[in-house]
Amino acid sequence: MEGLLPRVQGGLGVTRAGRTPAGEALLLGVRHHGPGSARAVKAALDAAKPPAVLVEGPPEGDALLPLAADEHMRPPVALLAHAVDDPGRAAFWPLADFSPEWVAVRWALDHGVPVRFIDLPATHSLAMAADPTWGDGDEEEADGVRVDPLAVLAETAGYDDPERWWEDVVEHRGPVSARHGPPDGGRDGDPVAVFTGLAEAMTALREAYGHGGHPRDLIREAYMRLQLRAARKTYGDGVAVVCGAWHVPALAARTTATADRALLKGLPKVKTEITWVPWTHRRLARHSGYGAGIDSPGWYGHLFSAPDRPVERWLTRIAGLLREEDRIVSSAHVIEAVRLAGTLAALRGRPVAGLTETMDAVRAVMCDGSEVPLDLIRDRLIVGDALGEVPDTAPAVPLQRDLTRLQRTLRLRPEALERELDLDLRKETDAERSRLLHRLRLLGVAWGEPVTGRGSTGTFRESWRLRWQPELHVRVAEAGVWGTTVLAAATAKAETEAVSATALAEVTALAERCLLAALPDALPVVMRALADRAALDADVRHLAQALPALARSLRYGDVRSTDTAALAGVATGLALRICVGLPPACTGLDADGAAGMRGHLDGVHTAIRLLPDGDEVTARWSAVLRALTGRDSVPGVIRGRAARLLLDDGRLAEDEAARLMGLALSPGTPPGEAAAWIEGFVGGGPGASGSSGGGMLLVHDERLLGLVDAWLTGVPADAFTDVLPLLRRTFGTYEPGVRRTLGELVRRGPAAGAPTGGGTVQPGAPGFGPGLDEARADAVVPLVRLLLGTGDPEAGDGGDGANGGDAGNGGDGVENDERVGAGR
Repeated sequence: MEGLLPRVQGGLGVTRAGRTPAGEALLLGVRHHGPGSARAVKAALDAAKPPAVLVEGPPEGDALLPLAADEHMRPPVALLAHAVDDPGRAAFWPLADFSPEWVAVRWALDHGVPVRFIDLPATHSLAMAADPTWGDGDEEEADGVRVDPLAVLAETAGYDDPERWWEDVVEHRGPVSARHGPPDGGRDGDPVAVFTGLAEAMTALREAYGHGGHPRDLIREAYMRLQLRAARKTYGDGVAVVCGAWHVPALAARTTATADRALLKGLPKVKTEITWVPWTHRRLARHSGYGAGIDSPGWYGHLFSAPDRPVERWLTRIAGLLREEDRIVSSAHVIEAVRLAGTLAALRGRPVAGLTETMDAVRAVMCDGSEVPLDLIRDRLIVGDALGEVPDTAPAVPLQRDLTRLQRTLRLRPEALERELDLDLRKETDAERSRLLHRLRLLGVAWGEPVTGRGSTGTFRESWRLRWQPELHVRVAEAGVWGTTVLAAATAKAETEAVSATALAEVTALAERCLLAALPDALPVVMRALADRAALDADVRHLAQALPALARSLRYGDVRSTDTAALAGVATGLALRICVGLPPACTGLDADGAAGMRGHLDGVHTAIRLLPDGDEVTARWSAVLRALTGRDSVPGVIRGRAARLLLDDGRLAEDEAARLMGLALSPGTPPGEAAAWIEGFVGGGPGASGSSGGGMLLVHDERLLGLVDAWLTGVPADAFTDVLPLLRRTFGTYEPGVRRTLGELVRRGPAAGAPTGGGTVQPGAPGFGPGLDEARADAVVPLVRLLLGTGDPEAGDGGDGANGGDAGNGGDGVENDERVGAGR
């Protein structure tokens, strides 16, 4: 190998006439997605002017090749082939504008030359991919010999990085050399010489390592040889073949057609469909899992498209990106970075500055040695977020066509870069966007993910995180079995899931999704399944798990103008059954069971408050909570949580809450049980921000803080280590500001209004009155109404201020930005 390398490198640059061993065919071995290979392919085709061009790819795509010349076709794109009966079984053949295969296809179309794909048909490759027995008997695979050609050649040349070696000998040919001169002085020589050198290198590697590739490569190469023979018979000598360099020796080998057909005998088949789909630079990147991926598609795209001075242009783009991120980068920075990159290339013995040198220069000159801006550069420029486009005339499944129509109508353009989308559901367009995204999620097409954002607790605002991935085309094809439109497909799938669901929570979650997606035709089926499951399920935990989704659905029904009367009846029935069965279900639970039931308690409490006309249910629920607070057989974490929920709702007086805490923390209570009660009581309640709700309660009620402090200081030393984990879990989740305030209050000691050693309470805390001054509190109500625009500021009681958004104007209290401005 050491003796071969000088000949290989010479073949990559010196002037030397050369045809492949096949003689009559021009074999152009390339690296997939290599800009240097792409330029060399174009130069070789311009010089040879072949009568036909054969490209590595699935022959089923031949009918789609004319679309490559369509003005609306913009790489990166990919050929997508999938099994008709199993759309999830699919394969992609990506192409970027700097891919040699794409350049060859465009050259042929521009010059009116026939162009064909000659790789193994997708009908065979998809069937073989599902059958691992194909290729297992291959001798090289059995010996475990697999070879990375670039890695071997780079190591032989003394490089520790195959990418850097390939850049030096191939990718930096052309525009990069235009300013500095070719590294080998042979840029104006034979355009085929570079392919002759690569063919010699690959021939030597295959002689040394045998087949050494994928076990099915022998079958692919046999098929390509047959296609090459057929093309030569049709078009004559000089046919050009653009394929991976590893396959060149196999295509040039002297074999018989009979032997090749024998290799192809008995191949499995599956019916397939194929089309063009948009692709992204991110999916071309090696880290994305694509087998023929590259590390820096954005950089390679720049090398291919830059007419001259690519290093200067590249560093100028980086400077522009950093300026957009409010970093101070001037023209002087760019000039110094260019100089430093050239100096580093000279010191490292490289012909010109590559990506490594430019990034080292950027780190030193523009980023002050910081890696943080470099991460942004790698994401936005080196990898890039380019998303291709495919013309509407490309074949597609009916569901994909309907989705494309909806995306265009709703102005929701698929983008490779992740972005946030805020929707106001009172606007018809935003409401339709919401329905589309929810329907797609139900179909398994995860284009958008709901996120918790501003106003997320209201009913009129939704926040989504959108990012289109090429694989979603496969998901759309899979979902096509449910219907030809998004609405019909989502309805059919929802009905099927409702019938097949076995758990009550599954059906309630499905009902919520149907309301969000506005699937009125599916709701009757879902409601029947819901009623059946609810009637048969007697497990309180299952009922408690199912109720929150139903309650949320009722709230969504208001803004989406959906009839939820039947749903309200089922939800009320579930709530009443929970009220009956919850107290006995909370008895005798272990620590894990108690923690789970506490979560159900929170969910049911929030849900009951959302039920329409739920006064009776609310009263029943409050009685259940009060009963739980006084049962010694109920775990402390549940009793504490029940007390807290009653206190938050104003159904438990502060003095009564202090009495319950005093009983729970009395000396007769085991420290572990007392700590569990504290965890349930002062943990974050429903609607609290994180777990800070309990912390704020202790900050503003020093009587309760004093009780906790007095109990904690009295815990025996031998029991303290047992309660410490519970206390750390409770108080450690508070926000830093809350913890700091609690620490200051404890250090200051009991204030007036906190319990004293004798258990008496002083009249009030310093600076505060002894209790709530309702007259002073009522004085701010007119100002609040004026700001919200919900009533006459002079009126004493113009409506429910807390719910002014919902009652007065269809808002939810968080969606009143315009009215606040008008009020001012």
